[in-house]
Amino acid sequence: MVIGIILSLLLLTYIAYRGLSVILFAPVCALLAAVTAGWPLLPSYTEIFMTRGVIYVKNFFPIFLLGAVFGKIMEESGCARSIAKLFAEKLGSKHACVAVALTTAVLTYGGISMFVAPFAVYPFAYALFKDAGIPRRLIPGSICIGTFTFAMTCMPGSPQIQNMIPATYFGTTLFSAPVFGLVGTMMTAGSSLWWISWRQKTLMAQGEGFGELDNRSTTNFDDGVALPNPWLAMLPCLIVLIGNISLTLIIRGNEFLGLPGWDQAVMKLPQVVAQPLAAKTIPAANWGLLISLVAAILVAMVISMPAFKARKNLQTTLNAGAIGSLLAIMNTASEVGYGNVVSSLPGFTAVRDFLMTINFGDSPLMSEFIFVNVLAGITGSASGGMSIALEVMGKTFLEWGAASGIGPDLLHRVAAMASGGLDSLPHNGAIITLMAITGMTHKQSYPDCGLVSVVIPIGVTFILVVLWSIFKFPFA
Repeated sequence: MVIGIILSLLLLTYIAYRGLSVILFAPVCALLAAVTAGWPLLPSYTEIFMTRGVIYVKNFFPIFLLGAVFGKIMEESGCARSIAKLFAEKLGSKHACVAVALTTAVLTYGGISMFVAPFAVYPFAYALFKDAGIPRRLIPGSICIGTFTFAMTCMPGSPQIQNMIPATYFGTTLFSAPVFGLVGTMMTAGSSLWWISWRQKTLMAQGEGFGELDNRSTTNFDDGVALPNPWLAMLPCLIVLIGNISLTLIIRGNEFLGLPGWDQAVMKLPQVVAQPLAAKTIPAANWGLLISLVAAILVAMVISMPAFKARKNLQTTLNAGAIGSLLAIMNTASEVGYGNVVSSLPGFTAVRDFLMTINFGDSPLMSEFIFVNVLAGITGSASGGMSIALEVMGKTFLEWGAASGIGPDLLHRVAAMASGGLDSLPHNGAIITLMAITGMTHKQSYPDCGLVSVVIPIGVTFILVVLWSIFKFPFA
């Protein structure tokens, strides 16, 4: 039974590595695992794969949609390029890797979807690396640092989906365990920026230059239309951050200042509870982010209106953002469906029971860290793997944590940080997309991507979990 799960995972990994759609082949791999376990095919597909995938879309599609539209507006208006140019001017062209990493971190923490940020940054990163003569194959690794690591999972308040999911299972907020998250941020960012800077110096010292030119068309910002002021361009990102903080605290504390339409008690009404796809928990933590993203989109449109009028591309930009969100969420939902089929099989019980025996200091943190990481690796998705892990074991972790004196906030932060480890293996959809955006191959650029987005995040989270389990540092 376990062999069938392993074979289906290897096949899904190969398919994703070859660039084939997981939307099409994830159900095929899921049904392969089901049939080897003796489970019926069609019920496994319609009642497990599709049901779990649809519930995921129901819970998180608004975040994907608004994040993608916001990111596309920031990209096409030149706001993202303006912010990147500011970082490059302040740091100097010799520190292009660091400039690109910090730019993507600001955009990611500011609310631009981690699926969209690479599109926004690459045109400028390409020009910056070319002018400075820095090896082009370091561009994906630099983008990984800011997009797929600390700004996505560690930093308290991150609006990324990986920080949203634990809140729906643990009843927490996006700012859970701030000290633990900030320590993880400093360790992850420091290690990753040191590595990419060392790699830049080493390769250039060996005589390696920029490499082959990218002859594909990129967004043209040399058409005479002025870039927005970089400080003004940051305003929408600040709106997401500050608005999210304020609204999350208000919504969690009570009804939204008593205003109609914000009363969470409505979720307990029979006509809502009776809905077949009603979530088991109400993700009220999402509401503050949704409002903030809408406000940020409107402000970004106002700031960028001169550029959009000059280029006459506002309609195209909005449509592209909306359509792009569909591919991102359907990829993830398919991986969630696959993982739920696998987690329903008898063979998975043996895997789960083994993983749950791995603990340290009589706390659930190490088991949670390993469990989330393994499932993120199996699905090739941080959000998909974590959703499955918490769906299966979230209640157990809460009960275990309560018995060990560990609150849900720390469980939230460890789950979020753990999701950003094995998820970035070569078959990860975001990694494959990043290689396509930058025109690089896995052979050229994945060693650096893997080091900064797999090895370092796993190492940092493991160290912090061990330290907390031994010394009970007040990281929460």
